[in-house]
This record gives sequence, C-alpha cells and structure tokens, in this order.
Amino acid sequence: MTLKDRVDAIFPDWQHWYPSLFDAAVDLGVIRARVCDPSSLLLSNRHASVRAAAEFAHRRKWSAEENEPEE
Repeated sequence: MTLKDRVDAIFPDWQHWYPSLFDAAVDLGVIRARVCDPSSLLLSNRHASVRAAAEFAHRRKWSAEENEPEE
C-alpha cells in the first residue's frame, strides 16, 4: 500500500486541507520522525567502510600497502 493510499484510507478529502501528501501523512500519524544519532546522518560516516575498501583496493593495486582494512 502506497503512502497516498494509506492517507486516502484515513482521510479521503485530505487534498482540500493539506498543501502536500507529506504534510497530511505527518499530521495523520501515518509517518513519524525517528530520533537518531546526528553522526549517522553524515554520508562520510555511513559510507566509511565503502571508502576504506576502495582505499585498500587502490593501495593493493599500486603496491602501497598489503594489510586488509579493519571494519
């Protein structure tokens, strides 16, 4: 079931009251914000293992380092 279908099921006339589907969904409780650690929002932190693997592959290819990355 799509977000629009869920909002329509709760309040079929939502377009007359809300400027967007997102606003209606939040107000009706279909979607909720979750609290998370701010550092988890940074792409640099989320993709650190991918970057480490790429750096390892680069070093290995160019014989700069032979140790595997830590995870």
